[in-house]
Amino acid sequence: MPYPPTPRALSGPRRRTLLASTAGAALLAGCTSGPDSGGGTPSVTQRARARAAGDSRALLARYDAVLAAHPGLADRLRPLRAQVAAHVTAFTDGTDGTTATPDKSPASPSPAPTAAAVPAAEKDALAVLATAERTLADRRAKDLLHVPGESARLLASVAAAGAAHAYLLTEGAK
Repeated sequence: MPYPPTPRALSGPRRRTLLASTAGAALLAGCTSGPDSGGGTPSVTQRARARAAGDSRALLARYDAVLAAHPGLADRLRPLRAQVAAHVTAFTDGTDGTTATPDKSPASPSPAPTAAAVPAAEKDALAVLATAERTLADRRAKDLLHVPGESARLLASVAAAGAAHAYLLTEGAK
C-alpha cells in the first residue's frame, strides 16, 4: 500500500537554501572595494587615523607647554617632541589610501594644558608627559585591533614609540 502524499507540497526554495542565501548576502554586503564604506561617512580606518592624529597633536601641545615652562629640559625633550610631530604627519599623510578627517566624537582628547597648567617642578612635568605618553600608547594598542593593514602597523609602531618615550621620561632619568 503506497503512502498518501504529504498534505502540503514543497513549493519554492527550502529553508536551508534561504538561510544560506541570507548569510551569503550579509557577508557580501559587508565587503567593500574601497577604504570608505560608503554613505558619505568616514571609514573605521579614516576615523582611527584622524583620532590618532588629533591625539598626537594634543601630545605635541603638551610637549610645547612643558618646554615653554621648563627651557632647561629642551635637550632632553626636543628629540621626543620631533618624533611626536612625525607621528602627526604619519597619521595625516594617507599613505594607505586614506586621508584623515577631523574626529568630532566626544572621545576626542581634551585640550592640551597651557604653560600655567604645567607642574612647577621639572620632575613632575616629566611625569605628566610620561603619563600622557603611556596612556596614549595603551589606547593605540587597543585601537590597532580594529583597523586593517598599514594603519594597524602604524598604530602599533607609534604605540611602541610612545611606550619608549614614557620609559625615557621616567626610568631613563634614574
